[in-house]
Amino acid sequence: MTSRVYRLHSTLELPLEDAYDFFEEPDLPPEIADVDITRRNNTLIVSAVAKDDSMSKYTPTAQLKASVTENRVYEEDPDEMGPTGAASTGSAGGGPQWGALEEEEEEIESELVEYACFKGDRETVLQNTALQYEMFEVLCEVAKVAEKGTLTAIAAVDGELEAIRIVDGEEHPASINVVEDPADEDEEEGVNWRDNEFIS
Repeated sequence: MTSRVYRLHSTLELPLEDAYDFFEEPDLPPEIADVDITRRNNTLIVSAVAKDDSMSKYTPTAQLKASVTENRVYEEDPDEMGPTGAASTGSAGGGPQWGALEEEEEEIESELVEYACFKGDRETVLQNTALQYEMFEVLCEVAKVAEKGTLTAIAAVDGELEAIRIVDGEEHPASINVVEDPADEDEEEGVNWRDNEFIS
């Protein structure tokens, strides 16, 4: 029975360098032989390479998509320095000591770091259906090494629904709640949950 991902939401962030390191020797599911990594401007695309040779070369395999952004990283938290700096400006001499404040700000070491941000719902982060669940498993491994962010998902594994929740690199217990929305006039356009084989 094929496993599938039905709901997925991700806010994962990790330094781009860490993402490249992770994909150098990833622990891949048996169905995936390797991954191809492509960067197009500010987008990182990680595509599955199928182990099954019978899969048509025209069949697009699942891919993970991340936006690449630059964040300024401080060696010390500038918010912690703020109140101290503010207190010193109103002291001796009756006027603000702007020179002293500037010097203090310059002492905070910082650098621009590129981050890979796997953010969005399934269609944004995890695309294409061939090997989709297997690439979802890879995304779960990425979530375990990401320094911040949350990955939540509902997947069907061997016909059983599973809830997944990983927060700041740690797995957390999760459960599935089935909620029926108020009936709309155009019910035919909605999803008929009563006929869904995965929900009993």
